Amino acid sequence: MYAITGLTGQVGGSLADALFAAGQPVRAVVRDAARAAPFAARGADVALAGFGDTAALTRAFEGAEAVFILLPPQFDPAPDFLTSADPAITSIHDALLAARPDRVVALSTIGADATQENLLSRLGRMEQVLSRLPMPVTFLRAGWFIENAQWDIASAREHGVIDSYLAPLDRKIAMVATKDVGETAARLLTERSEGVRIVELEGPERVSPNDIAAALTKALGTDVRARVVPRDTWEARFSSEGMKNPTPRMRMIDGFNEGWIDFGAGATRGTTGLEAAIAALVAR
Repeated sequence: MYAITGLTGQVGGSLADALFAAGQPVRAVVRDAARAAPFAARGADVALAGFGDTAALTRAFEGAEAVFILLPPQFDPAPDFLTSADPAITSIHDALLAARPDRVVALSTIGADATQENLLSRLGRMEQVLSRLPMPVTFLRAGWFIENAQWDIASAREHGVIDSYLAPLDRKIAMVATKDVGETAARLLTERSEGVRIVELEGPERVSPNDIAAALTKALGTDVRARVVPRDTWEARFSSEGMKNPTPRMRMIDGFNEGWIDFGAGATRGTTGLEAAIAALVAR
């Protein structure tokens, strides 16, 4: 049995599809049973547990051969998010320690090992905490999700323009489709491993904002161009969107633009190209 958190998201859904296709038993760990109904209809067991409920998480993980952890993101964290205890990470650790699955795969991120604090540092902290577990743990560090471009489709369709915080517009970075992330996670869950290992994953080619604009042009059948959002406008812009602490997000983007968030040589390559991923987004 493979216990999967985050099943109702894009990565979790792709992971579930891969496991179902391989005939593997799945346990959906969710807070809302209604959202798990489509997976239950496909034969998944359903366990109700939130990340703040260690006892419920323990029950959800018990009896599982392997557990997949997808930590809920925090896009607007508190100013002390790196110095205060993180209840979700603590709860996950304690539940895994009590349930003792054979192995754990946790979704991490490019930049989890960055020395400069930024929005992704929370997943670096998760890696530190879960690395102390007595069973084998694999951290799947994924590149920038291509699916983040879903927020650009309306502007591309209506105005022929997408705003980019990534700059310069021709600079290519490590991106990956969530389909590849889910399928890789499924493979890692079913592999025997020892100790702590890190798997870095990006797509078959690196991607620039101009590349995304070109892919949207092809998918939408209308000209789309990218334009840079000036760095000195970010704080006001994010604050206007309701963010109370935009600095971690700004520093994350700085990391990509300045090159201190990146993979080294040897990252695993997915198979889903940019045009295919963008076409799938537009077709939704």
